[in-house]
Amino acid sequence: GWQASTKSGSLSYILPCNRLPVQLVSQVRVYTSNGQKKNLGSEDTNGSNPEETQRKVGTGRQDTSNAGQKQSFLKEPIQVKVKAVLKKREYGPKYTQNNFITGVRAINEFCLKSSDLDQLRKIKRRSPHDDTETFTVYLRSDVEAKSLEVWGSPEALARERKRRKEAEIKYRENLFRNQRLLREYKEFFGNTKPRSSAAAMFFKGPGKVVMVAICINGLNFFFKLLAWVYTGSASMFSEAIHSLADTCNQALLALGISQSARTPDPSHPYGFTNMRYIASLISGVGIFMMGAGLSWYHGIMGLLHPHPIESLLWAYCILAGSLVSEGATLLVAINEIRRSARAKGLSFYQYVVQSRDPSTNVVLLEDAAAVLSVAVAATCMGLTSLTGNPYYDSVGSLGVGTLLGTVSAFLIYTNTEALLGRSIQPEQLQRLTELLESDPVVRAIHDVKATDMGMSKVRFKAEVDFDGRVVTRSYLEKQDIEQLLQEIQQVKTLEELEAFMLKHGENIIDTLGAEVDRLEKDLKQRNPDVRHVDLEIL
Repeated sequence: GWQASTKSGSLSYILPCNRLPVQLVSQVRVYTSNGQKKNLGSEDTNGSNPEETQRKVGTGRQDTSNAGQKQSFLKEPIQVKVKAVLKKREYGPKYTQNNFITGVRAINEFCLKSSDLDQLRKIKRRSPHDDTETFTVYLRSDVEAKSLEVWGSPEALARERKRRKEAEIKYRENLFRNQRLLREYKEFFGNTKPRSSAAAMFFKGPGKVVMVAICINGLNFFFKLLAWVYTGSASMFSEAIHSLADTCNQALLALGISQSARTPDPSHPYGFTNMRYIASLISGVGIFMMGAGLSWYHGIMGLLHPHPIESLLWAYCILAGSLVSEGATLLVAINEIRRSARAKGLSFYQYVVQSRDPSTNVVLLEDAAAVLSVAVAATCMGLTSLTGNPYYDSVGSLGVGTLLGTVSAFLIYTNTEALLGRSIQPEQLQRLTELLESDPVVRAIHDVKATDMGMSKVRFKAEVDFDGRVVTRSYLEKQDIEQLLQEIQQVKTLEELEAFMLKHGENIIDTLGAEVDRLEKDLKQRNPDVRHVDLEIL
């Protein structure tokens, strides 16, 4: 049978016994982190003869075997294992004693001066930025103690924070006045900062295409407007409105290009590259409302209230000049897209559909629509001249409006897709995944997301399962093994063991962080489109 002998302050042992007197000695020792041990209980349990329970088991041979088992069991000593338990440290809901903060945060949040930080302990840590390897941080507890030393009490520090916050709010309210004073200061003393590179963007690439389109479409609008005033043609009116819409939209594209060159700030840490897509989206809406809407309206009014058309000779001449100028702009846009698509390894069609360069795409589609609309307008005006029926001219206006509506719908769709954050191509994502999985420090990767942020900028995110053995070996390869072995041999107490584990555990975590930085750097170097990498430890 099985009988449990349990008393207060002792361990529970389940022993096979059959009316056996058993003496148990049990003890539990709890060790704290300072090496002290506490005896929770030591008790001799003298077990008297348990209550006799008569069982008749059959034959006398079984009774003899039971007696032999009793004697052999009484001769064997009972071994008790003592388990050392490290007392759990309670940190509480908020623990910031070991936190590191930078000098800028120490000055701003604790109202200190740079001279105050010179007296504090400086700690070199691995830098999160690509341009520097290490940077200096301070213990938060040291900074808090220094702030209390400087300000005298937490209440005085709180009052100073409140005063600075009010001053910051007041400064923001007077921001425009401060900017005006800054401009006056620069005009008086001279601007020593280098000129912005935004102006240089309009002399090459998409900026050059947009500026050429603005100049040509502006001239086309002026001459088409004169032709419409002279002839009264509905098709010519549609062409004039079309050129005006193109000029306004391309001016908006130029604004988007200049804004996209702004450097990132705390409010927009990933920059302003999406301003090009926003400008192109608004441009598509503008084409639909101004170009297509007015062309449809004028065509419908021409069908409802037809009127004779004057001589169309000047209109044909202006349309011919417009065809040449729009065609020239179209060729400039085509050449720019071909060059960019070749650099990205894409076909012309893929580059346009994926909206890799929204500004050039808008110019391309607008000029292509302009060339087709000139052909439609000239054909309908010719039919009107031959037949004398003004309905053909009104139908031409409706055709131009439909063409503009189609272009605007395509622009709205492609730019909306880009702004929503679409994934990169599966082949490119596969290359990034294989690059990570081929590294020995990586066991597996999960939840991979690669988002096209626009203008060939990719943000990559993945959950990475790191191989702890490889990371630890990478740390050990940089250590003196003999010295490390001596440290292990010198460990005699729990305090020394804890100090040893904490020291090398922190170093191994730093090594893991260095491995993460190395993987992120490799991804960026081998894939220039990847600008932001977020590797999360699984």
